[in-house]
Amino acid sequence: MMAETETPQIYLITPPEFELSTFPELLGRVLDSAEIACIRLALATRDEDRICRAADAVREVAHTRDIALVIEEHVLLAQRIGLDGVHLTDGSRSVRKTRKDLGADAIVGAFCGQSRHDGLIAGEVGADYISFGPVGDSPLGDGTRAETELFEWWSEVVEVPVVAEGALDVKTVAELSGYTDFFGFGEEVWTADDPVKALSDLIAAMG
Repeated sequence: MMAETETPQIYLITPPEFELSTFPELLGRVLDSAEIACIRLALATRDEDRICRAADAVREVAHTRDIALVIEEHVLLAQRIGLDGVHLTDGSRSVRKTRKDLGADAIVGAFCGQSRHDGLIAGEVGADYISFGPVGDSPLGDGTRAETELFEWWSEVVEVPVVAEGALDVKTVAELSGYTDFFGFGEEVWTADDPVKALSDLIAAMG
């Protein structure tokens, strides 16, 4: 999962909940509308059966199109149901063990909030990418943002790919396009009346 061009790649994040009867078809349309590098299954539920059924459905849509699928947090499920890796949400704390458990070929990503220090450690102990956010104003958490300066510094100093995510809009995408390897688009796409158009508008802002 490496950015091969200067234009950021798209890292699509699923909604926290969705209907299995309709979402796979919508996901397929979104995937067919743009070049997607990776998908993250990021469900709010802790119900193992629901997560597994959702993972099976999304995996079929993703792998048919040769797109990698990672799951948020659930390392054991990633192994059991044959996903491509895991996205960790506790910064650098679990990266070393997860890398050991999943092996060298799995994708291991780490969300590090706004902490460059945590990001550096996560990269050193085996993360394939570091995610920072939210990059826009959000009522969630304490309101702290991952500022453009963090991405500028990272792009100049660190080789580990970086993902910008959380409260993205067209203006923020335009500002960050020169400094991030991936944009993690989630609810910015799925809450729109037309997810395909919403993604297209965000991609157009990359310049």
